[in-house]
Amino acid sequence: MTLAPNVYDAEPIPEAARAEIDRLLQSGDLFRYTAPQDAPVALLEREFADLMGVKYALAVSSCSAALFLSLKALDLPRDTKVLIPAFTFAAVPSSVVHADCIPVLVDVTDNYRVDMADFEKKLTEDIGAVIISHMRGHTSDMDAIMALCDARGVPVVEDAAHSLGTLWHGRKIGTIGKIGCFSFQSYKMLNAGEGGVLVTNDPDVVARAVIMSGAYEHNWKKHKSPRGENSSDLEEAFARWQNKLPLYNQRLSNLSAAVIRPQIPELERRVTDGLRNHDYVADKLNTSPWIDVPAALAPETRAPDSIQFNLVGMTDGETRAFMAAAKDRGVSVQVFGMHTDNARAHWNWEFIGDQGPLPGTDKMLMRACDTRLPVRLKQPELDFIAEALIAAAADVKTRASVAAE
Repeated sequence: MTLAPNVYDAEPIPEAARAEIDRLLQSGDLFRYTAPQDAPVALLEREFADLMGVKYALAVSSCSAALFLSLKALDLPRDTKVLIPAFTFAAVPSSVVHADCIPVLVDVTDNYRVDMADFEKKLTEDIGAVIISHMRGHTSDMDAIMALCDARGVPVVEDAAHSLGTLWHGRKIGTIGKIGCFSFQSYKMLNAGEGGVLVTNDPDVVARAVIMSGAYEHNWKKHKSPRGENSSDLEEAFARWQNKLPLYNQRLSNLSAAVIRPQIPELERRVTDGLRNHDYVADKLNTSPWIDVPAALAPETRAPDSIQFNLVGMTDGETRAFMAAAKDRGVSVQVFGMHTDNARAHWNWEFIGDQGPLPGTDKMLMRACDTRLPVRLKQPELDFIAEALIAAAADVKTRASVAAE
């Protein structure tokens, strides 16, 4: 009997991290500002900025912290309305509330992306910023979004927690808006257990974010400037904001940076493996009449480590039966709208109040399935997952057909 693949363990941390971790443990210098210069967190920020092709990066305690600091760095007035997709993780509206702003949900379609008609309708004069969550790595129409927002002077923050390595017209997701935010949580392409980073080309944005992240006194001087560039713009920005901003202390530790840095050279391979695995399983799943894996948009090159698909022609009862049948075959499937208190179902975000009708999102959440697909899986494991899901759907529909006779 073939055992179900383990889809929960992350890839092992590269051996190169061990020596640096041991050095840090011997020295006790885990705080990013202990060393006068070149602390592991500062080096990580420079390396990540170079990886993304941007001027500045700030590593913080989580992607949620990065989103929160992004909104604070934009200097939005209290109670500013921030437009966000209705399909995202609860941390996104939470970061808006944390920043003393008001989240406004925009509908999404059955391909998990922003409904552009609803987006344009809700992008009113009282919207002060937009967060676009590339949820589960699915990129919304960034050409249309940026055109609308640029025309209105509304800054865009990209929540790219699931999208490190994704491209849009060959451009790196997270570098299209004014600020991009990424996650280092264990199920992401770079794994520190916890952690996040924001990137930008705006010196005032990064200066404000650095200070508010917890760079007290003059510790901002320990952040590294872009290579080969005059640092005067950044220094002047820091001088403008010194002692004028609250400190929220959302720093990343040197230990986390030591875990992340050796993984950066592994990113290209992980992205390649993840896309190959996803598309291999997607092609198999799409042979089932009861399963549909939405295609990528034409400008999008994805970097997935999970797979999402919609159940076709199934009732609520059949959808629940499908989850159970897949689990009996060794594959865990989450239907976003069918799990109690799921943090990705907007009706569980009671802290943001009534948002009005979101029919596209509501319909999608009741049939959209989510399955882990780590980049380390090999073809026999991918076959196991795909065949189990196809068989589960066929079993449910066969039983439904027999019961109807």
